[in-house]
Formats: sequence, C-alpha cells, structure tokens
Amino acid sequence: MRSRLVMFAAVIMAVTAVAAAAARLAGTSVSAPPAVHASLSPKPAAYLGAFEPGAPPGYGPVQTFAQAAARQPNILGYYSGWAQRFDASFARTLHQHDVIPFVQIDPTAASVPAIAKGTYDEYLRTFADSVRGFGHPVIVGFAHEMNAPWYPWGFGRLPPSAFIAAWRHMVTLFREEGADNVTWLWTLQADEPGTGPIADWWPGAQYVTWIGIDGYYYRQSDTFASVFGKTITQLRAFTSKPVLLSETAVGPQAGQFAKIQDLFRGMAAYKTLGIVWFDKAQHGGISRQDWRLEDSYLAKTSFALGASQQLAPTLLKG
Repeated sequence: MRSRLVMFAAVIMAVTAVAAAAARLAGTSVSAPPAVHASLSPKPAAYLGAFEPGAPPGYGPVQTFAQAAARQPNILGYYSGWAQRFDASFARTLHQHDVIPFVQIDPTAASVPAIAKGTYDEYLRTFADSVRGFGHPVIVGFAHEMNAPWYPWGFGRLPPSAFIAAWRHMVTLFREEGADNVTWLWTLQADEPGTGPIADWWPGAQYVTWIGIDGYYYRQSDTFASVFGKTITQLRAFTSKPVLLSETAVGPQAGQFAKIQDLFRGMAAYKTLGIVWFDKAQHGGISRQDWRLEDSYLAKTSFALGASQQLAPTLLKG
C-alpha cells in the first residue's frame, strides 16, 4: 500500500556528505566502533506487530493498539522517507517496552540506480551507524512491494536488476559499518493480477534474513490461501527463509470476525513468523477501508481470540 511520507529536503543529504568529506580531508576520522551483533529468532507465530499513525514520534498509539488487541505487540513498523535519519530516540523508547523497531526505507525521493552506484553512501552510513549505535535488533526493509507496479521502483517501472544491485549495496554497506543488528526484510506484495514474478527480484540468500509479504483481505471471498498462499508456495521454490506477514489487515467489507480468524489460522498453518497489522483508517474504495481494530467491536473481539489461540503464549522480546 502507498505510504504517505513527509519528504525531507535533499539539502540534508548534501550537508551530511560535505561534512563527512571535510572531516576526512582534515584527517579527523576515527576508527569505526566494533560491530554490533543482534539477531531475532525465526520461531513461528512469535511476532505481533502494528503500523500506527503517530508512532513515531509517540508511543501512545502502540498502547492503544495493545488494548484493542488484548496483546502487547513486539514489533512496531513505520515508513522512513529517503534522507530521514534513523530515529534512535524512538527506538530506545520501543526497546524499553520490549518492542522491535521495523523500518521500511522508502526511496521515492532517490534514484535507485544511484543508490547502487554509491551516490548516497554518506546518508546510508549515517543511518547504519545510528542503527549500530542503538545496539539492539532492528528490522529493516527497503523499496517494499517492488513486484507491484504502483511505486517508482516497482514492476514495469524499474528493471529488477536495478533493485537487486541497490539492495545488495545497502546490505553490504550496513555490514561494513558494523550494523549486524539488522534483520533484513525483503518485502513483497502478495501475488495478484498485475504483479510480476517474485523470483526476478531475489537478491540472494546471503542478502536476506526474512521475507515479508504484504497482503489484505478486501472481500468476503478472500482467504489466507488466496491472499498469501500462492506467494508462499512460489517462495518455497527458491528459498526456505522465514516469512513475516509484514503488512496486513482485514477490511469491514471482507467480514472481519470470520476473516480475522482465517488470517490467524493461516499464519499458524503456514508456519509464518507472525503478522504486522496495518492499523489505519482509510477511505476511498475497496482497497482503502477502515482497517483500525479500535473502530470495530467485532474486529477487536476476533483479533484478541485469534492472537490468544494462534500466537505463541509468550512473544519474543526486542
């Protein structure tokens, strides 16, 4: 789904690059700190997350979601515009509540081929250094839903080879900076009419930790098999990497009580890591429904039931 981002001015990157270059010329650079290692367990049904408007900067929306879901989430997802720095302060707040930051880096304001060529390396190093300095697990995605046509980097708009080169460059740069506390989430749109063959964007197992699949229940006819099952089957043809349902929800038009139960049962049956619920009210057609649990008694009731029955009794901590 399209994220609404506040784009930061390109001057931020320019100032960062000039300052870093000046420091190098002046001989003031120091040795990089030791690498930070922090990984997440691939245990199935161990993760419950949410995307919450207003988080960041505040933690309040996460608490509101936890009350509605009758379960404390252990992942908080948000979209980060290009040139936006890693929010280490918010990450520390999440860590205090045993929640893992999940950052989807959106390159709308960048050139994906230029990323691969190193044009934005100073910005990426700054981001990676801040992630390393945080010192705890962080889930990072980049250019999500690239197999779909609605983003500038997506299917039919940018060659998959350009995405792969940029993805590999970013992962390599973060590792060189010692940010080994990143769980790299290669994030697909669930297979549907108009999407491309997912294997075309595969960067290689050494560059991916987990796989994310974004998919929604729009209609009463939607099931876990029809929304996610086909994509998972396609993935298993070339990788056994763990799968996280990285952005999902069930809309009112789908019949929320029954379909939320179906979502949780499918999550468990397919042995996925868990779900990240898109807890946002949208309007404007079947693909933009009110996804918020807080706005539906039936949705809240079904979600609490599904979470208690299908998720691990104790969710893993960040």
